[in-house]
Amino acid sequence: MKLAGWGRYPVLEARVHRPRSVDAVRQLVVAEPSLIARGNGRAYGDSAINTSATIEMCHLNRMMSFEPASGQLVAEAGVLLGDIIAAFLPRGWFPMVTPGTKFVTLGGAIAADVHGKNHHRDGSFRTCVDWLDVMGPDGQTRRCSPQDDASLFDHTLGGMGLTGIILRAAIRLRPVETAWIRQTTTVAPNLKAAMAAFEAAQDATYSVAWIDCLGTGGNLGRSLVMLGEHAVRADLAPQQAQAPLQIKSKRKLRVRMDFPAFTLNSLTVRAFNAFYYWAGARKTGTQLVDWDSYFYPLDAILAWNRIYGRKGFAQFQCALPLDKSEIGLTALLSEIARAGSGSFLGVLKRFGTQDGAFSFPMEGYTLALDFPVTSKSLALLERLDQITIAHGGRFYLAKDSRMTSVTLSASDPRMTDFQAYRDREGFTNRFRSAQSERLAL
Repeated sequence: MKLAGWGRYPVLEARVHRPRSVDAVRQLVVAEPSLIARGNGRAYGDSAINTSATIEMCHLNRMMSFEPASGQLVAEAGVLLGDIIAAFLPRGWFPMVTPGTKFVTLGGAIAADVHGKNHHRDGSFRTCVDWLDVMGPDGQTRRCSPQDDASLFDHTLGGMGLTGIILRAAIRLRPVETAWIRQTTTVAPNLKAAMAAFEAAQDATYSVAWIDCLGTGGNLGRSLVMLGEHAVRADLAPQQAQAPLQIKSKRKLRVRMDFPAFTLNSLTVRAFNAFYYWAGARKTGTQLVDWDSYFYPLDAILAWNRIYGRKGFAQFQCALPLDKSEIGLTALLSEIARAGSGSFLGVLKRFGTQDGAFSFPMEGYTLALDFPVTSKSLALLERLDQITIAHGGRFYLAKDSRMTSVTLSASDPRMTDFQAYRDREGFTNRFRSAQSERLAL
């Protein structure tokens, strides 16, 4: 069948298997020359596609046990983050770390070592993982943790499924009093002001900014910086406080057709960015928003990836070291503005410190932008790659769909050690994706 990531680019013919038991997974691992696991298909590119054997894990989706004293949940890899929230938020628990969509599986969150709006405080997903069960090329399952078989644990978190099939995991949830977030919005007229706002908010639990990537001159990098804290019962209105862990269900929109290619152009994106900025500027200050609106605004629009047309889109997401973030971001935003190929989904976040064998985050700033797949956009993305490399940055493999192996090796010297580990453990020939082959991993 034809298979693609969330960006719908590239599209590849692949043989897909949907096992319903660990034994069925084992039979595939032993029998197939090469394969890769796939969750809910929310990686943007080709990291969860093997043309010979793609193993969809969504049927292995049981939540197996929960320990209220510690908040530890044991679940299979195919469980969706949204299912965990639906089951445990009414009991007063929420994910410790969450990406920008709740439609990612537990296995996918681990493989990408996803990060959220609280990385500067709590780190990436690995910080809430107690242990993993990973099936190797011989069909045997190894349990690993930061204390036991630590090398497998470290390389699996962020290893994009290239160290084996993640079967189940133990993760810790955080206790919360309500289903609401106390959001504080600040208008930043330019990049320098936005970064100053982030630096002043290091004690905030959550921080994120929407950034206008077509601003120029004094408006370069103008942003809406949104801080967040889990609201307590005392923050709620009396009616909300009667059921503090519940919010009203909201009707979801669905994009039912691919938008025409001409819909997203410099004029429409510039107009949207201007409208979004000034609309946000009228909502400065602190207000209560529900958890779904704060963490997952795009999940309210089902199939939103169709907005970019049938050719799909490519996301550019880089991380820049703290000492070079301002000059690097200025160079990136200036190049985007010159090209006139802006994105209306520009996101800026502050990363904290992190060590990891192959995880994406580093202390500094991360910028994420979506571009429709056109020859002009792809050429721009190559220029953005070079600017990132020149400023010591690296790229998020969960969002990549078009990078070259030369670009990856120039941006991430850890690539050599990751390749060597895969070779030593006998993973290289068995666990492969279209992305790993493109990037020579």
